[in-house]
Amino acid sequence: MSGPAKPPAPSIPVKVRDEVAAGVYSNNMFVAHTREEFVMDFLANYMGQPVLNARVVTSPGHMKRIVRALADNVAKYEAQFGPIPDPAPPKKAGKVVVN
Repeated sequence: MSGPAKPPAPSIPVKVRDEVAAGVYSNNMFVAHTREEFVMDFLANYMGQPVLNARVVTSPGHMKRIVRALADNVAKYEAQFGPIPDPAPPKKAGKVVVN
């Protein structure tokens, strides 16, 4: 017999702009930080020309929650679909300058 059932998590309505709902593709990411914030740049590298698709700036505390949520979701994915193979290391590229 199991314990008392957990109440369902409350749903939070979120307004999403159309251009955000479509999503963006990213096959590269850069992370930088200061004492107060983390900056994550998501890029799509098409034929050697990286394009910055999104920049997310967040607090160190929230970054730690993001890392935990990502690790939890990778574990759930692998439990359902099997291990994700480690990718080959990226080819050495020149310094990326974001305008």
